[in-house]
Amino acid sequence: MDARGDRIVEVLRDAFADLMSADPGAFRHKFRKMAADPFAFYRGSACLFYADMADEPDDWTDERTSRIWVQGDLHAQNFGTYMDSEGTLVFDVNDFDEAYLGSYTWDLRRFVASLALLGWHKAFPDDTIAHLVRTYVKAYVAQVRKFAEHPGDELFSLRLDNTTGLLHRVLCRARLARRVDLLAEKTTIVDHDRRFRLDRSGTHELDAATRDRVRDAFDRYLDTIPSGKRSTRSLSYAVKDMVGRSGFGIGSAGLHAYNVLVEGRTQALENDVVLSMKQANVAAPSRIVHDDRIRSYFTDHGHRTAVSQRALQAHSDPWLGHTSIDGVGYVVAELSPYEADLDWSDLTEPADMLPVLEHLGHATAKMHCVSDEDSDQTLVDFQCEEAIAAVVGGRDEEFTEDLVAFAHRYAARTRTDHSLFVDAFRSGHINGLSATAH
Repeated sequence: MDARGDRIVEVLRDAFADLMSADPGAFRHKFRKMAADPFAFYRGSACLFYADMADEPDDWTDERTSRIWVQGDLHAQNFGTYMDSEGTLVFDVNDFDEAYLGSYTWDLRRFVASLALLGWHKAFPDDTIAHLVRTYVKAYVAQVRKFAEHPGDELFSLRLDNTTGLLHRVLCRARLARRVDLLAEKTTIVDHDRRFRLDRSGTHELDAATRDRVRDAFDRYLDTIPSGKRSTRSLSYAVKDMVGRSGFGIGSAGLHAYNVLVEGRTQALENDVVLSMKQANVAAPSRIVHDDRIRSYFTDHGHRTAVSQRALQAHSDPWLGHTSIDGVGYVVAELSPYEADLDWSDLTEPADMLPVLEHLGHATAKMHCVSDEDSDQTLVDFQCEEAIAAVVGGRDEEFTEDLVAFAHRYAARTRTDHSLFVDAFRSGHINGLSATAH
């Protein structure tokens, strides 16, 4: 391998060595998914992106805008719907596993590079990809300025009543979902009450000792729900059943997880709620943010994930909280039936993508500028919209073209990196992990 190939192997080893040793099978599965195409590789290698960002010049940040809340893994497939705590269906960013504090430009760069990869996969010419990137960036800057000039930014969201086209259809699809369908998929009725099904792939029964540890962790999680989100009905949190979970997506390989079934709003079986208790991992941006004030703020990565989500998402999940098991942090959230992802395969023409990208630019700006009313974080104590608007200043065109150039450059690098990664994985160079089980 050349120097870049060695660099890829080194970064993946540093990021995943412990998890790979603990569960090599999960990482063979992860790496095979990453080997499928450059976009899949990009999704699974946020750690490499941030290793590169540590060496990437950035003329668009200052002391304040280099330390705001960032989503951390903002690629084209990390947007979708959720039901907010006000009962409104919202289209927004929907994954906060890598959230941390850093430069707002990292989110923008990661997204536009993913957009360039997506455009290449759809065989769009470079000038078409540039037009798509410009549309997203200009929408972002315009929305940031709106927030800076007009207080009340927490009222903005992408909803059924203010979206059109594909995003509106995604929201409508989420609206058609029913809680009873999710419950039927994951549970069954035993002796007139609901229990988890054990015939589902990736679901396993817990032994008595593990069950006790998970129950203790659940009880401690309840104290992390903000008072403004906490149900006044004690029966809502009554535990009915617990199971272990495995077999997650590209970003969660090797992490432990459990599902907890609770009573919900009433004793009617249709109101039962499924909670996910998932082990949190090291956030990729934190690997290049060397700031003890930030690092010491979080008790563990579960705490970091929950606090970050509340800082980045208005009216966040009322079930959102955190806990720990044997000193390892876990994030707890509802497995909601009302989540529907944006499917880019539905968009084959650039003209169809442009209005979607305007919406995504607005959603990204909202994420950077709006926090949940129950967010009690104290790490960012200034108005992010004012800080970002000030650092961009009147250089909108220059800012946009800088991100266009980065998108093309980093997407090309990723396509080459993907090939180097496949060769390294096939040859067993990544932590000695063989591409086949022995």
